[in-house]
Amino acid sequence: MHERSKFVNQVFTSVAPRYDLMNDIMSFGLHRLWKNKVIQNIISGSLLDVASGTGDIAIKVAKNKQNVDITVCDINPKMLNHGRDNAINANVLNLKWVCGNAEQLPFPDNSFEYYTISFGIRNVSYRHLALNEAYRVLKQGGKFICLEFSPLKESHPLYKLYDFYSFNIIPNIGQVVAKDKASYQYLVDSISKFPYQEDFAQEIENSNFTQIKYTNLCFGIVTLYTAWKT
Repeated sequence: MHERSKFVNQVFTSVAPRYDLMNDIMSFGLHRLWKNKVIQNIISGSLLDVASGTGDIAIKVAKNKQNVDITVCDINPKMLNHGRDNAINANVLNLKWVCGNAEQLPFPDNSFEYYTISFGIRNVSYRHLALNEAYRVLKQGGKFICLEFSPLKESHPLYKLYDFYSFNIIPNIGQVVAKDKASYQYLVDSISKFPYQEDFAQEIENSNFTQIKYTNLCFGIVTLYTAWKT
């Protein structure tokens, strides 16, 4: 495993017990609305949810969509264990759980109609490998759906406020709630280093996807990307 992957794995092992609570606190609950945008793109068929974490996307799909065969994939066993517990508590018992790396997925070519990844692509060591793998495992006509935080440009009217909240408030919330300031400092840093929307859209295109679109949510703090394997 790449050194960065090892570090990220350690981060999520540390934050797993309080991950869902921290998401609610940091986003004021808005992450649930953002994730609904992902679910709205799914109709029926086979779905691979990568970097699924504690499984909230997969569980929501299972509860709100019929005829979707869902596979959950995450590199971190502790996060998957919490996801399984969440699914059982939600009486969602038909999910497949797989421990796997987004950069080297343990699935055959042309396996899924949908590939989703929410707040996970910025944590991989090599984005181009993860995007290539997404393309590989999707069937012809399959849809790529990615939800991710976006850095704000300095010209953005909310830049200073968002920057202050990100670097001064979130790590301290992490210390109080999860007893782990360093991990949440990493998560904030990873957002600031992620490409702007047009640049990441180009990376998606470089992996042979077509019809790439992106929609800014919450003033561009979060972006929903969609693309097709044609």
